[in-house]
Amino acid sequence: MRGFVVSLAAFFACSTAAEAAGDAVSGKKVMLKCQVCHGKDGLAKLPDAPNIAGQKEAYLFKALMAFKAGERKNEQMTIVVKGLSDEDIANVAAYYSSIKITVQVPP
Repeated sequence: MRGFVVSLAAFFACSTAAEAAGDAVSGKKVMLKCQVCHGKDGLAKLPDAPNIAGQKEAYLFKALMAFKAGERKNEQMTIVVKGLSDEDIANVAAYYSSIKITVQVPP
């Protein structure tokens, strides 16, 4: 039984959701590095950068960690995330995911 509890605790400690629990207020300060391409509002300023406003926090965290680990490739992103701690990445993910967006489906 003890092994099961330890395994369960390890699972939750290592899950993306647990890792992605960042602080949006702190992320707003870190986001200054991101806003050149993705904008303060999460709407891309460059034609080849994606809009990330309102994106799921866990997805943003996982994507940024993949750039940092070299699992995803993009020259600009690799440069930017290189200087970010895991906590910075979680906070940026929290900031951009906290932006409220609305969707209008075409008729």
